[in-house]
Order: sequence, then structure tokens, then C-alpha cells
Amino acid sequence: MLRDKVSLKRQLLLWLLIPQIVLWLAGAALYYNVATHYANAITDNSLLQTARAIARQVQPYDDGLVVDFPRAAQLLLEEGPDDKLFYTVSTLPGGMILGNRRLPAPSGAPIADRPLFYNTMQGSEPIRILSLYYPLNRPNHWLHVQVGKNLQKRSQMSREILLATGIPMGLLIIAMSALVWLGIRRGLRPLEKLQRSVEHRAPQDLAPLETQALPVELQSLTHALNHLLSTTNESVSRQRRFIADAAHQLRTPLAGLKSQTELAMRETTPEGLRDRLNLVHASATRSIHLVNQLLTLARSEPGAQAGTPGMKVDLAKLIRDLTAESVPRALAAGMDLGCDSALHEATIDGNPALLRELFVNLIENAIKYIPRGCSITVRLLDHGADYVVEVEDDGNGISDEQKPRVFERFYRVNQNDGNGCGLGMAIVKEIAERHGGRIELADAQPHGLIARVTLPKQRPTN
Repeated sequence: MLRDKVSLKRQLLLWLLIPQIVLWLAGAALYYNVATHYANAITDNSLLQTARAIARQVQPYDDGLVVDFPRAAQLLLEEGPDDKLFYTVSTLPGGMILGNRRLPAPSGAPIADRPLFYNTMQGSEPIRILSLYYPLNRPNHWLHVQVGKNLQKRSQMSREILLATGIPMGLLIIAMSALVWLGIRRGLRPLEKLQRSVEHRAPQDLAPLETQALPVELQSLTHALNHLLSTTNESVSRQRRFIADAAHQLRTPLAGLKSQTELAMRETTPEGLRDRLNLVHASATRSIHLVNQLLTLARSEPGAQAGTPGMKVDLAKLIRDLTAESVPRALAAGMDLGCDSALHEATIDGNPALLRELFVNLIENAIKYIPRGCSITVRLLDHGADYVVEVEDDGNGISDEQKPRVFERFYRVNQNDGNGCGLGMAIVKEIAERHGGRIELADAQPHGLIARVTLPKQRPTN
């Protein structure tokens, strides 16, 4: 099931607006509750003052009560039809002595001069009542004053408070949402500009993106894109260089092969035809060797082995096997080839095929380019976190000026010596670096050359 596309603008808007709206609504609710609380407190205080004023109009006299509550005072208590005051004055035990409506008495025993507020219903109207008890001259006799008001006016006041706070709050939320939306659009404008610059680029344009006018957060993304573009550009350049070098190097042997075949077709004697075919065979062999070297070089370049997991390779066994395999070629060339290693096992992380190609090239270069009668020694040494493989010969060596150049593609120390194509040491360098190692050339004593390859025991993670 496909998930909906995620909008960064929408997420930012939600994460910015929702918490603020919640806080605004919580603030409005708190303000409403506080305002309502104080409105109720004012109403209750008004009921309390009215009840005590009514109580002062009833005074005990001998065994009875004197009520001084003129009609004008009663009319003043009734403010209007919407906010009518209900009051009752009674005695316990006894009955109602004054009032305009009988009100329900509270439950519980009377307590002197202690205000008691409670809500009740009078018909279909909710009212709030205050109850006050005053002791009379006789034991267990009480003067009971009750004052009540309709809750409609207070409910209306609460609604007015809610509207007075809710409407401005809603307008503030709308204004805040508009400002947040404008801020998000303005903040994401550099990202949209970067998106357009990438979308409108030609596929061949691998130039780095501009980072000067971008925010700090986008600069890290742009640096990562520039690094990717740089890596891609290097990869494309390597491929172009490889194709150009391969075409240049293959042109000469193929042209020679064509010429030899044309001459062989003109030969009329078996001996001449055999000589021409031998030359054709030699040229084809050299072309095959060149193609194999080019393919090996392509496989050893960075990125060619991306995603290939490393394997455990026993370097000691690999060196012994390769030296043993190369002994017949060394003997045929009149050379002495030996292996010098005290290590029975030397395990590293690497690609066994590429490591084999690395050491085959070193040994074959030594056999191919040193004079007859010389000796070659292959050593394996343990240097702490690294293994070091040395291929030492006692030939003529290489000058210091030429040592760095032998790692260049298609470079040969002596263009007229040997049948190589100048890729062996370039392949060795690429494979060594691919495994996190390095290669260096040093002079042997008293004469000759040492090719020293250093490989880490643990393959570095890319």
C-alpha cells in the first residue's frame, strides 16, 4: 500500500500551529473559569450582604420578634423580572414569618452565623440560595434567613464572558496562522530555489552547487550533494580516461595484427606463412594480455567493488601458493624465486581475486624486467596492525625519478624492453588502495628493487 506523500510545509504548519492553538484554547478556558469564579464570588457576596441586612430587620423582643421591614425595602430587593430576589425568614421551630417565596431548607444541623450556599430548582428555574442561622433567646430556637437568586443572569454573564474572550481569541488564532504560514513559505524559499536549480540542470552538468546564500541547514545538504557530484564526476572522468586509454592502446596491436594477417594471406611458401602466423599469434597474445589488464584495472577502481562484501583471506597461504605457481616461469627465465615467511597464517579482510591479481603482477613484473641469473624473494612480515608483503629482486633497479611514474597507466621504464603494456603497477596501486593499503618502491642493497605492499589486518569501512 502506497503511503501519502509527506509535505514538509504541512508538517511544519501542523507542528507550529497545533501546540499554539492548544495553548491559546487552554488560556481562554483558564481565563473564562477565573472570570466566572469572580463573577460567582460577587454574586455570593451580594447574597450574603442581603441576607445579613434582612436579618438585622428582625429583632427579638421579650418572647417574640419585632419585624421592621417596610414595603419600600421589599421592593428595592426585587431588582427586576430577570434578576428577582427570593427571600424567606422563618423560625425553628416555627414557620415562615417573612418572605416572598418558600425556599427549601438545607440538610444538616444549624450552625450559628455560618453562610451555606447551595443550588436548587424552583419549578423549571435554577436558583442559588444562601442560608444563615442566628440563635434566639430561647434554647434550640433559631432565626433562619434564606436569600436566593435566579441563575439565568449569571449564565448570561458567563456566555458574555465566553464571547468576549472567544471572538478575539479566534481572530488572534487566524492572524497567527496566517503569519506562521507566511513565515514557513519564506523560510522554505531557499529550499525551493535549490530544488529548481537541481531540476533545471542538464544531466551532463556536474559542477558544484552554490552554497554562499543558503542557510546553515541547507549548506550541509548542499555540501553532501556537491560531494556526490564530485564523486560522480570523478567516476565519469575515470571511465572516459579508461575508454580513451583502452582505445589508444588497442589500436596499435590490432593494426599490427591486421597487417600481419594481410601479409600472411600473400605468402606462398609454407615457411613464410608459418613465420607470419607466429607473429599473428604473438600480437594476439599481447592484445589478450592488454584486454585482461584493462579489465582488471576497471574492477580494481574505487566504486567498481561497491556492495561486494569482504572475505577472510589467508595472506600467508596466498603468498606461498602464488610463489610456487610462479617458480616454473622464473626457472624458464633463468631466475631464482623463493618465499621467505615465518607466518603460518595471516588473515585479512579483502577480495581474494583482486589480492591474487596484485601479487601476480608484482611477481611477473620482477620476472619480466630483471636480467637472467638474478634472484627474487617474496617476504611476508607482521607489522602490528598491518601485514607487509615485499617482493625484492637484485636486478638493475629503478631511478628515484622514475619510481613515482611507474604507477601511471601505460608507463614503462623502458619502452623497448619486455612485452608489457604498462598497467601492472597501476593495477597494484589501485588494488592496494582499494583494501586500505599502500605500495611503495625502495632500493635494495647492494642493488635491485623492493616493492613493498602494506595491507591492514582489518579492512576499513567505506
